[in-house]
Amino acid sequence: MIRYIDELELSGKRVFIRVDFNVPLDNGRVSDDTRIREALPSISHALHNNAKLILASHLGRPKKGADPKLSMEPAAKRLSELLGKDTEVLQADDCVGDGVIKMANELGPGQVLMLENLRFHPEEEANDMGFAKQLAALCDLYVNDAFGTAHRAHASTVGMLSFVKEKAAGFLLRKELQFLGPLLASPEKPFVAILGGAKVSDKIKVIENLLPRLEKLLVGGAMAYTFLKAQGVEIGKSRLEEDKLALASQVLQAAKRSGVELMLPIDHICATSMDAAQPIAVQTQAIPENLMGLDIGPKTQQLYRQCILEAKTVLWNGPVGLFERAPFASGSKAVALAMADAKAQTIIGGGDSAAAVNLFGLASPMSHISTGGGASLEFLEGKGLPGIKALETA
Repeated sequence: MIRYIDELELSGKRVFIRVDFNVPLDNGRVSDDTRIREALPSISHALHNNAKLILASHLGRPKKGADPKLSMEPAAKRLSELLGKDTEVLQADDCVGDGVIKMANELGPGQVLMLENLRFHPEEEANDMGFAKQLAALCDLYVNDAFGTAHRAHASTVGMLSFVKEKAAGFLLRKELQFLGPLLASPEKPFVAILGGAKVSDKIKVIENLLPRLEKLLVGGAMAYTFLKAQGVEIGKSRLEEDKLALASQVLQAAKRSGVELMLPIDHICATSMDAAQPIAVQTQAIPENLMGLDIGPKTQQLYRQCILEAKTVLWNGPVGLFERAPFASGSKAVALAMADAKAQTIIGGGDSAAAVNLFGLASPMSHISTGGGASLEFLEGKGLPGIKALETA
């Protein structure tokens, strides 16, 4: 049983919200504020209920202690702009210590304190109990709204919950569970998944966990070539996980036993190298020895589109081509367009798939875009996420 932020009495309380403001920066400014915007419902709810708000997040992967380039200050500034001039966002110069405690204690209702990057302290990732206790000393109530870090057992996602009396999840975390949970419990049928990306090994546990629930599995990306090779299809210079050929064969057999139609590309967009400017259409499933597959071809795009349009539930995790480069983006764009046109619940599993739909300007038609790439992947694998478990057992 998980409590949510709207079940807590927040007025006059110091409320610690673990957010995911791990956002991209460009010259000291936030270049994509999606994660900040996704946290606004919980933040606004707390402020409207006169909470004294303390926000904490990590940013990037600091190597040794504090790194000015990875300060939370740009995220705090962008949050301030989004909240408007009536809400003051203060920036702490650390996330623990006497100075931070003083700032937290002096907060007034409706004020916001942004702590400095949690990962400036290695104790955060080590889930050090002493560090967790220092974080807990800043607040009266704890809220986790950072689904993107829920798969990490860190001090701010797990450790500090032992030292705070009342805990809850935020609205973003609730939304993630409301959309991802039914995929494993009772998805509306037909349920179609599109899985792409580079490696079979990255997605094998997701495939194994989803197979009993699926009607169709559409495979793309570099990992499709390992499956094709396992079937004896020539793949030219395409990326291959040689040591995963037996595993790919096992998956193909498991899909057949489960009655799941596992579909692989029947044509390709190729090139002589990933840097080539000129795409080459290959209209057969086999790829010539001098070419590498870098995207699904037009016939595959049409085939996959039809499967998506016939579905009631669609999950997409992993691009089906090298979408970052325009010559090899048409396959991923075709998948996104089909999902946008589908009369189905459409869920994007975070990471590169989320980046793709944003790049194509097709985010708004989707039912849900997960904010947690690694977290959503582990959730779909059926793993219990430490940050969620900590809330459930509280």
